Amino acid sequence: MVATQDRSTVSALEKSTSIQAVAATELRPWGSFTTLEEGPGYKIKRIEVNPGHRLSLQMHHHRSEHWIVVSGTAKVTCGDNEEVIFSNQSTYVPQCTNHRLENPGVIPLVLIEVQNGEYLGEDDIVRFQDDYSRAG
Repeated sequence: MVATQDRSTVSALEKSTSIQAVAATELRPWGSFTTLEEGPGYKIKRIEVNPGHRLSLQMHHHRSEHWIVVSGTAKVTCGDNEEVIFSNQSTYVPQCTNHRLENPGVIPLVLIEVQNGEYLGEDDIVRFQDDYSRAG
C-alpha cells in the first residue's frame, strides 16, 4: 500500500511541475547527445563529438545556445568568428546565428549545452553545410 501511495505522490508532483527529466541518448554520425532536462523555455543536453568529427554548419530561428566544455577541445564557428575552447571554458551562440561545433582533438569532446528559447524542437535546425549529406 505504501508503494502505491508513493507512486501516486510522484505522479502528482510530476503533473504539478513543468520540468521534465529525460536522459534519452540519441546517436548521430558525429557522436551522440543526451537530453538531461527540459522545461519551459530551456533544454539541457550532454553532447559528445567523436575525434575528427563536426556538426552541421547550422542555425536556429527560435533558440540560443550556451556551450560549456567538460573535456576535450572544441573548435567553434559562430557567425564570422572561429575560436578553440577547452575544458571549463564556454561560449554563447545567439539565436539566428550560423554556427558549428567541431572536435579537432584525439579524445571525445564532451560538453553541456543549455538551450533557451520559445521553441526547442530538433526540427528548428537549418543546415547550410553537412559532412553527412543532411543539408538542404
